Amino acid sequence: MSATELLAPESLASVAATRLRRGHYKVFLGMAAGVGKTYQMLREGQAEAEAGRDVVIGYLEPHGRVETIAQAGGLELVPRRRVPYRDTELEEMDLPAIVRRAPELALIDELAHTNTPGLEHAKRFEDIDDVLAAGIDVFSTVNVQHLESLNDQVAELTGVRVRETVPDSALAAADDIVLVDITPQSLIERLLAGKVYPGERVQSALNNFFKVENLSALREVALRQVAEEVEAKRIPAEPTGRSREERLLDTAVPQAIGERLLALIKPQAKSQRIVRRAWRSAQRLGAELDMMWVADHEPTEQEREQLDALRRLASVLGAHLIVERGDDVALVTQRVAQERGTTYILMGTPQPKTAWRRLTQPALAFRLLALLPGVDLRIVADRTRRMREGRS
Repeated sequence: MSATELLAPESLASVAATRLRRGHYKVFLGMAAGVGKTYQMLREGQAEAEAGRDVVIGYLEPHGRVETIAQAGGLELVPRRRVPYRDTELEEMDLPAIVRRAPELALIDELAHTNTPGLEHAKRFEDIDDVLAAGIDVFSTVNVQHLESLNDQVAELTGVRVRETVPDSALAAADDIVLVDITPQSLIERLLAGKVYPGERVQSALNNFFKVENLSALREVALRQVAEEVEAKRIPAEPTGRSREERLLDTAVPQAIGERLLALIKPQAKSQRIVRRAWRSAQRLGAELDMMWVADHEPTEQEREQLDALRRLASVLGAHLIVERGDDVALVTQRVAQERGTTYILMGTPQPKTAWRRLTQPALAFRLLALLPGVDLRIVADRTRRMREGRS
């Protein structure tokens, strides 16, 4: 159910008038908590209000930061709604109230937030889409580690698995992306001064996520992400309604024309890493992504759970999940690749074999190279295994 379906009849006419255009969407992106995304969003919101625009705060999470709270002064705040959940009540953004209020600009913090069950949408980025559809401009904030396709990379860099993620399309939908950037050392100084977390959380943060090497790596990831988004937006929109991928194929370098990727997976948690890597490669090429499991047996209950998780990931990323039955992975892959026009195959690191099995069973990678001579093959390294071995 969309927020506009919850509006009173007398409000519909005014909301409909705003739908002559979709709202303009700006996202403030940072490498980590505390870099100043929310402060910068509020600062630009204040400037818009001073210029005469109707600005409201749709949702603000200042985390007790005095400077951030002060920066919000004077801006109208749409009250949160209280949502019953189990034995308590939680506060959430009031999406219908924002759409009814119909400001020119709404400031909505924490793009990656997961809503309490029972609201209009499961995630805040979906709420924002409703606000934009109502013709309201939106400023929002997110950290780079919340992007779904970077989940594995961030875990490798920091040792912390981020559980609350958003599809990359939620960032790609932004008309403008502003990188809020400070040096890792400056962020650590802010942390030590109590400007990021309360004092009792500072030492734990320094020992874990907020190490200089982690922040430096995340800063590089954030810079690269913004560069890629800017590059993608260089391809102009067309009135024909064609997809970004179709337009990319018109302007891409020759080797990228007609690319289609196929990720070979198994119903295992580690396959999610292969899918995310494959998806980022597909995005750089403006290509479609298929992911395939060649099943030689009925899946166990645990495998069905993992397959469901992979299906959800495919839905979030916009990939296509294929399940084929067969005893010979190489031959099935050859057939599917030829049917779907695959030009690029990605697979995980092969499991170690005994000397006898190496002699009697040629490696899948070598068989694929022989069966599909015109297809590129990439083996995705298992960096998590290297990290485990380094700690042992």
